[in-house]
Amino acid sequence: MRGFYIGRFQPYHNGHHQMVKEIATEVDELVLGIGSAGDSHSTRNPFTAGERIMMVTKSVVDFDITTYAVPIEDLERNSVWVSHVQSMSPAFDVAYSNNPLVIQLFKEAGVEVRQSPMFNRGVLQGTELRDRMISGEDWRSLVPEPVAGVIDEIGGIERIQRVSDTDSGGYDTDEGTDPA
Repeated sequence: MRGFYIGRFQPYHNGHHQMVKEIATEVDELVLGIGSAGDSHSTRNPFTAGERIMMVTKSVVDFDITTYAVPIEDLERNSVWVSHVQSMSPAFDVAYSNNPLVIQLFKEAGVEVRQSPMFNRGVLQGTELRDRMISGEDWRSLVPEPVAGVIDEIGGIERIQRVSDTDSGGYDTDEGTDPA
């Protein structure tokens, strides 16, 4: 059985990692959808799809499961989003998400959806990690070690600090429309 789990993974953190660990006990293979794949170099989406693919593939290598990381670009129409995802991904039997819109869209398309408990959600969320990166606070303890290595390799901290310091008064114009 093959599962599908989508996230922006900006960055991939210990909450995502724990969810993948749980999913790995239920399926034989896992597709990791890299959402908003076309977005990068902004405060909300600082990392490229390729960088996020490196983060997830290096992090899940120790799990006993075959994984496929697939970039999924945003689509402006939610009503056809699932077919878009399916066209970009290997076929899958079940989708995993805790996002209400994603759950609704998959269910309307007839795809089985499973939810998983959130792990330390107060801290383990992308916004918190990105804020810590910008302000120079500890973020490394919240991501798998390979993710910290990728962020170091690409100069990710310098990038997010630079793009967060704009002449727009801190307004990030990248709103993101994709349900992932």
